[in-house]
Amino acid sequence: MSATFVFPKTLISLEQEDFDQNSGHLSVQNPTSISSLRPSDLEEFVKGVSFDLSDKELFCVEEQDVFDRIYSLIKGFNDLTPGCKFNIVESLRSNFSVLVPNIDSLFRVPNSPVNNGCEDDNGDGMLDRVNSHRNAFKIYTFFLIHVVISQESNSVSSNTTKVLPSGRKKHPASSWNWEAQRGRILNAIANSLEINLSLLFGSSDPDENYLSFVVRNSLSMFESATVLKDAEAKEALCRVIGTCATKYHFLAQSCASILHLLHKHDFAVIHLADAAAWAEKKYADGSLAISLVREIGRTNPKDYVKDTVGAENIGRFLVEIADRLPKLISTNIGLLVPHFGGESYKIRNALVGVLGKLVAKAFNDIEGEVSSKSIRLRAKQAMLEILLERARDVSAYTRSRVLQVWVELCEEHCLSIGLWNEVAVVAAGRLEDKSAIVRKYALNLLIMMLQHNPFGPQLRVSSFEATLKQYTKKLNELEPRASSESVLDRDTGNEDDDDDGLVEDKDEVSKEQIDSLSDSCVPNEDEQSTQIDSSVPDVGNLEQTRSLIASLEAGLRFSQSISDTMPTLVQLMASSSASDVENTILLLMRCKQFQIDGSEACLRKMLPLVFSQDKSIFEAVENAFVTIYITKSPIETAKNLITLATDSNIGDLAALEFIVGALVSKGDISASAISALWDYFCFNVNGTSAERSRGALSILCMAAKSSSDVLSSHLQDIIDIGFGRWAKVEPLLARTACIALQRLSPDDQKTLLTNHGTRVFGVLDSLITGTWLPEHIWYAAADKAISTIYAIHPSPETLAANLVKKSHNSVIGVELLNDADGGGSNVITTVQVTKLSRFLYVISHVAMNQLVYIESCVRKIQKEKAKKEKMAAEGHNAGDNGGKPPTEPKDDINAELGVAASEDALLDILSERAEKEIVSGASTEKNLIGHCSSFLSKLCRNFSLMQKYPELQASGMLALCKLMIIDANFCEANLQILFTVVESAPSETVRSNCTIALGDLAVRFPNLLEPWTENMYSRLHDPSVSVRKNAVLVLSHLILNDMMKVKGHINEMAMRLEDEDERISNLAKLFFNELSKKGNNPIYNLLPDILGKLSNQDLKRESFFNIMQFLIGSIKKDKQMEALVEKLCYRFNGVTDARQWENISYCLSQLSFTDKGIKKLVELFKVYEHVLSNEDVMEHFRSIINKGKKFAKPELKTCIEEFEDKVSKYHIDKKEQELTARNAAIHQQKADAIKNMTLDANIEDESAESEDAEGLSDGEVMDPTMEENSVDPSNENESKPVDSEKSNVSSNENASEPVDNEECSHASSQVIQSEPCDDEVQSPLVIPKGTARHRAKKISNASEKADSNAGHVSSMRVTRSRRR
Repeated sequence: MSATFVFPKTLISLEQEDFDQNSGHLSVQNPTSISSLRPSDLEEFVKGVSFDLSDKELFCVEEQDVFDRIYSLIKGFNDLTPGCKFNIVESLRSNFSVLVPNIDSLFRVPNSPVNNGCEDDNGDGMLDRVNSHRNAFKIYTFFLIHVVISQESNSVSSNTTKVLPSGRKKHPASSWNWEAQRGRILNAIANSLEINLSLLFGSSDPDENYLSFVVRNSLSMFESATVLKDAEAKEALCRVIGTCATKYHFLAQSCASILHLLHKHDFAVIHLADAAAWAEKKYADGSLAISLVREIGRTNPKDYVKDTVGAENIGRFLVEIADRLPKLISTNIGLLVPHFGGESYKIRNALVGVLGKLVAKAFNDIEGEVSSKSIRLRAKQAMLEILLERARDVSAYTRSRVLQVWVELCEEHCLSIGLWNEVAVVAAGRLEDKSAIVRKYALNLLIMMLQHNPFGPQLRVSSFEATLKQYTKKLNELEPRASSESVLDRDTGNEDDDDDGLVEDKDEVSKEQIDSLSDSCVPNEDEQSTQIDSSVPDVGNLEQTRSLIASLEAGLRFSQSISDTMPTLVQLMASSSASDVENTILLLMRCKQFQIDGSEACLRKMLPLVFSQDKSIFEAVENAFVTIYITKSPIETAKNLITLATDSNIGDLAALEFIVGALVSKGDISASAISALWDYFCFNVNGTSAERSRGALSILCMAAKSSSDVLSSHLQDIIDIGFGRWAKVEPLLARTACIALQRLSPDDQKTLLTNHGTRVFGVLDSLITGTWLPEHIWYAAADKAISTIYAIHPSPETLAANLVKKSHNSVIGVELLNDADGGGSNVITTVQVTKLSRFLYVISHVAMNQLVYIESCVRKIQKEKAKKEKMAAEGHNAGDNGGKPPTEPKDDINAELGVAASEDALLDILSERAEKEIVSGASTEKNLIGHCSSFLSKLCRNFSLMQKYPELQASGMLALCKLMIIDANFCEANLQILFTVVESAPSETVRSNCTIALGDLAVRFPNLLEPWTENMYSRLHDPSVSVRKNAVLVLSHLILNDMMKVKGHINEMAMRLEDEDERISNLAKLFFNELSKKGNNPIYNLLPDILGKLSNQDLKRESFFNIMQFLIGSIKKDKQMEALVEKLCYRFNGVTDARQWENISYCLSQLSFTDKGIKKLVELFKVYEHVLSNEDVMEHFRSIINKGKKFAKPELKTCIEEFEDKVSKYHIDKKEQELTARNAAIHQQKADAIKNMTLDANIEDESAESEDAEGLSDGEVMDPTMEENSVDPSNENESKPVDSEKSNVSSNENASEPVDNEECSHASSQVIQSEPCDDEVQSPLVIPKGTARHRAKKISNASEKADSNAGHVSSMRVTRSRRR
């Protein structure tokens, strides 16, 4: 019998002496050094081993010589040639593959009959065979696994030191293909474990030493990503782990090793989950998965906070195992639920994913008993409730993961109608989440819910309400019939069988009864349903109708909840996050597809996003526009675009023009769609209105901006329709036709002037000077008409002059121009205000267009000059290459003399003179508009007239502003009147127009407007929302474009951050955001000034905090934050107001403190220590300290804690000092009051004594004790005479508790300080009549005053009186 093989700790341990000394254990006796053999000898050595393994029995590995040689080859396996490796591995594997079935058949062979007493011999022989098979089994397993380990370690080391070869070499046909061999070896090991090894090892489970070796080395291979990429090897390893852990109950060690792997290697997570799932599927035993889940559940949640990588891997494993074994995990989910309370959001994310997998897969089957079904349904409902609750998790990652899970459940149709609206409400609420990733998945969830909604393709609220109303009516009619028929059925049932006479509850009616009821009522329902309502289809019996109504109610709630999100979606389209905008657009597209109320209007608000600088947002808007409005049908496309044009406002039209131009240039709007638009414009489509014709022309004008040929084929139609009879039906049509004429190409303009010039300009003249257009349309039409004249007329100034004269003559007459300085005010009373307003508009707009025309002429001259210079330069270069050009000497002379520079200067002088002559004219005479300008100036100064006619003031001030923009002298002369009007005009339209004009004037004449900067900022406090909004826009434009310096009035703009109007507040926030991006962030330098000025404003505490929080939040640089710490600390020095202390400390608390910032705050403690007594200030400092503790390094935390102790101690000491000082002041006040009262009482006594002395002869005699009683506060009655006082004293004493005379005397001693001693004899006092009452009243008042101010002194004086 050979020695028993025991698995050593390592391969080399077989050679060690301590291993040899163990009796009966097979070990290495004579190892061979493979590295010392020559290649030929090595090859012979390998062949010998292979020959022995193939020629001898399978058990030859037990032989010492064979064992030693195989050991030597395995030890030096990496030194073998590929051929030698192949031979030895193939020999070992093939022998092992033959041995395994032999072991399996060894115990299946029936025992031969026992004859002649040979039973013991057969038993001993069988035992030897079993031992030999077991020994060989172990040895083959040991060597094959070590082959894999050796080769894998060699592969890893060779990969790390791999150098790319210079050339490719062909491997021989017998080259070593390790990947194929690895899979075969591991499969052989896995197959060996699946036979019945319990008989081989003589126990229920194999040798623990064997299992430990196999499991340990198999799991070590899971650490190699290369091995796991090999599908065959990975499957074999999963089989090995699953079999050992499940079949052979090697569970505890396997679980510990698997969890260790999960914490270390993320790539092994899926494969380990596969191993656990394979074990459950193969052996119907989920003990491995349950044990892993149990161990994970037992882990302290705090451990996952420290090990974030391990937490993520564990979480992924849980999700994977739940996906593969949902029913098993669903029964053990209680082990994991407590981890929802842990701090690791990654574990919570994983648990949410686990619940999602369980809900989707664990409850799909319908088999089982009713009780088990109800239990499982309750479990599913509990999981869904947890998912709903987790949508409010503190971590944004967990909230987003919850929404992702709901998306997956929607896709897999695992969301019931009963839960549909709850999930929709959760998703709608998460649209306002502060985290962008949560908002993204909330939008995705709503998109998915709309796509998979069970309520139908149309979700209009009105449709649901109408249908619901109809079926509710039908239900009300069906309920009486159903109840009567159920009674009849119950009666017939009682006649047939008395045993069925039990009364059942209405809610527990079985399905069979409902079906029988519906079957019996089908004819009657069919007859009566047609009588009830022919428009309502019959859905069946009563229960089916109720179900349908419940479904309709759910659909109505879902539609309303989606519709209610439209305001939030509009806000999300203005989000700074591109993902918000893109997903919002996708959701709105889906809403429009399902006809959600309000989705069409929200999609219109998407159009301005085409101006976004973010390319992804522009592409999202463009794709949405094409998807919604550009269809395959040209007619439908034209119809959609026309609807957009007619229903859009000015801002949307600008965006629509931009996107239409882009689509035309790309070809997305086809030529057939353009042709369809022309059909609409020319009224070739039935039912076309004048408004839709105008809309079609608007779209064509937009398309012409990218392709000018669009309008060239229909010039005649533009003139005939645009300025014909249809223009009177749709007044804006003429304005649109003017725009179309401006968009013509130069060639088309020449054709138009040649063929239709006279007619076109005649029409434009009548449009401007005529009265056939309504008042509210005329201004817009005249604007475009005058611009068209200047765009296409060869000499527009002549035609414009005629227009001004015609307009003037139609209003006043020619004499006004001559008498403008005289009787202007008398003439104004005789003209129509409407005509005068139109005249002022014409002259001002003509002047503006003349200015633009002059600038365009200058640009043309400069362009021609640059073109000539370029041609001259090209000719000069050609002369250098060939012959010299003939003009070169002349050009050189001109260049030397500076002729070119003088030409530019001359051009500037001419353009400046031309611009000046528009309004001012020459020094001696005025031109046409110059005469009108003086009249206009005087007209605008007539405030009484302007207030009487607000429309005239609006037109006059607008004209005045336009002329001021043209001429500097005129601007300077009228600035005072402009600012007077902008501040005092009653019309907010006038103030808004003037505010906008101030912005234009500041751009054109900045030096003139600089002294009026404060007045411009004052418009931010205008009571009108429109004026404030325009003021914010104007100032933002000027400051951001460096046209106005940010002076000391920027705090006025900061106050608009808390404007009552949300739009103004948003504009102010946008301004400061853009300002913070300029240079080195000007807000950093402006912040202390803003703080000081806002502190002196009458601002609410919350408003001040919100403003400063926003401004400080725009400062991002650490250096600026550190500098602000110092600046704000030093501001405590010059401030004595407690409110300003609180404001400064609040600003400090809003800063982001770095290590340097904290140290600087500690260093400057002496600067602000005097303010720490204030409780609000102290609260802000506590906030700073808590914030610093969170992010500080360990060495800085000590400093912060010391600072905290110092601040707290100083705060307490300061509070105690203040309390002591306050108490001392109060005590001093009381002492002063008592002293004053004593002096007053002495003075009164002296005056009373003098009065007594004077009136002694006329008075009466009084007993001193009676006097003392009369002045007792407890017995006095000031409204009665002295006699009544005397008579009432005794009665009061009798009625009340007994009071001795001593106490009465004490009452008087509280005020009177000169009481007599006991041994002094007093004479009766003589008091005049009336004096006693007066004196008693005075003493009573003094007594009350003393009691209120110095009550604690009275007891001392009572004691003193008693002593006397």
